[in-house]
Amino acid sequence: MSEDADRARQEVALLLRRLTVELDAVGQRFALLHGLNRTDVRALVAVMDAARRGESLTAGALGSAVELSSASVTALLDRLERVGHLRRVRDPADRRRVALEMTEEAMAAGAEHFGGLNRDLVTAMAGYSDEELAVVRRFLEDVTGVVSRHARAEPPEDTGPPAE
Repeated sequence: MSEDADRARQEVALLLRRLTVELDAVGQRFALLHGLNRTDVRALVAVMDAARRGESLTAGALGSAVELSSASVTALLDRLERVGHLRRVRDPADRRRVALEMTEEAMAAGAEHFGGLNRDLVTAMAGYSDEELAVVRRFLEDVTGVVSRHARAEPPEDTGPPAE
């Protein structure tokens, strides 16, 4: 790999970091406006993404998605239900199974807050060909996988203070 190519990859990595910071700021603003915290927003996104895939999410699956213990998930769900963002719904096919759904109010709040961003993002992509968008999609899937692995990696063992 040439030095120019390496520099270009480093620049893309820096741009991704900047994008992450800006998207986090948008999410944090939504959280503050709606009395939520970062984990609450991550949970709502997980429920929404599952619904878009045509799947229902259980409390256990949500706990895995946001990396919380079952006790913490229960507190999270109670909090999100209390503020009207989420509801627990019994599966009609298996009454023992409880699925999570976002409320219409939560969906409306999300659409109001993120709708303009989504429209602007789609507009920003208008000048890209189908082939370019396919490359961008593959790139984003690949780097999301890398980031996801790093986010869930075991922390390194504490080896104590550095040797003198």
